[in-house]
Amino acid sequence: MAEWTEDELARVGTADELQISSRRPDGSFRPYVTIWVVRSGDDLYVRSAYGSRNPWYVRARRSGSGRIRAGGVEREVLFSDAEASASPGIDAAYHAKYDRYGPRIVNTVVGPDAPQTTLRLVPTDDE
Repeated sequence: MAEWTEDELARVGTADELQISSRRPDGSFRPYVTIWVVRSGDDLYVRSAYGSRNPWYVRARRSGSGRIRAGGVEREVLFSDAEASASPGIDAAYHAKYDRYGPRIVNTVVGPDAPQTTLRLVPTDDE
C-alpha cells in the first residue's frame, strides 16, 4: 500500500477544497465533486455534509475507490472507514480550518453524527 508523502499531506491538507471522484463499476471515474478535506496526523479525511445520503458519499462507499485532486496533487485512493478514535482530531481539524465560514456550515461536518460519514483517503499505487 502506498503512503502519502509529507509534501502531499501538506498540499492537500492546506487546500481549501478537494475534488473527489468515485470509480464506476466499469473502472472509469465519475465527474469530480468539490468538498472539504482535512489532515489529522498523517492521514487525510473527508466527511459528507448533510449525512449518509449525500450522492457523492453513497457512490464513494459503494465503489470503495476513486481519485482526488487538491493543492496540485492528484492521486487514486481507497475510501476507508476512519477509526472511531480519530474523530476528535478530525473535528478539531475541521474547526481549525473552516470555522471562518461560521458554525451553521461547519456543524454539517462535525459533531456526534459526523463520524458515521467520515472516510479516510488512502493513496494507492495505481496511477
